[in-house]
Amino acid sequence: MKKLMDRPNIAQNLKAFNAYQQLGKLLNALEIKALPTETVDFINKAIEELNSIADDDKYFVKATKEKSNSVIKWVEKKHKIVPINYYRNLWMIFGMSGIGMPIGVAFGLSVGNLGLLGIGLPIGMAIGIALGLSMDKKALAEGRQLDFEAK
Repeated sequence: MKKLMDRPNIAQNLKAFNAYQQLGKLLNALEIKALPTETVDFINKAIEELNSIADDDKYFVKATKEKSNSVIKWVEKKHKIVPINYYRNLWMIFGMSGIGMPIGVAFGLSVGNLGLLGIGLPIGMAIGIALGLSMDKKALAEGRQLDFEAK
């Protein structure tokens, strides 16, 4: 797997520095896993594209985050390998919108006050977090979890 360029000039830009460090940690965690050639080629292409962008380019921070997210999504889709708390974060959002909102609407309509719509959000969030944590534990037990947490 290719390496990221050393970029000492980005230390002044905190957003760029943090995003670049995050991507570096992700790549280090992925090096430990035995990945097929197709995945390594995808990651190498992403690294080459990022290495071709200048440090002071206004697109650098956005590109770094996009490359990091695309690598995470690719590895999850192809190999079911995920970062720490990946499913928790994913299911928390789904729990609030897909589970909590309908509960809130049903409760609000049954009481006759749609102002109580927000009651379902924390309920859905709790359900989503519980489902996500169980999936994260399963991924850890099966050895599909990276030693890396996406932020």
